[in-house]
Amino acid sequence: MSLYDDAVLVLKGYEGQDELRQAYLDHLAAHPDGMWKACQAGHVTASALVVDPEHGRVLLTLHRKLRMWLQMGGHCEPGDTTLAAAALREATEESGIPGLTLLPGGPVRLDRHPIPAPCHWHFDVQYAALAPRGAAHAISDESLDLRWFAYDEVPEVADDSVVRLLEETRARL
Repeated sequence: MSLYDDAVLVLKGYEGQDELRQAYLDHLAAHPDGMWKACQAGHVTASALVVDPEHGRVLLTLHRKLRMWLQMGGHCEPGDTTLAAAALREATEESGIPGLTLLPGGPVRLDRHPIPAPCHWHFDVQYAALAPRGAAHAISDESLDLRWFAYDEVPEVADDSVVRLLEETRARL
């Protein structure tokens, strides 16, 4: 099965955000290359919010280009076999934490947001990743900083999309 096929199956099985979910499916139907950064109409991305439920905190990255505190995530790559694998790869690469595991149940949220030209949209499929006990993080080249925030600190540093992702993640926990 291709990554494109996996994305379509994941989105068809995703419950909630019906109108947005359909927009993702319509985009992929219209753009067979919609999984890849080269698709200028927009492309699917995969991200994961790294959580440490034992300590009531999340790990956020200060994105190098956007200069915003965000969850880990990014573009799908040719070696990714599933959206979940892409999200886990991105979370592991950007956090430096080995042994992350995705929260069961598939994606937590969808978030479509505009991006600068030449592309137009990121169709982000958002997961949550559980940090193993004693996890130590390491800053990647894509980040200016990496920091743990208590759940109640997130609204003070991050935008509404991260806050909503945290709320949905906590509801699943």
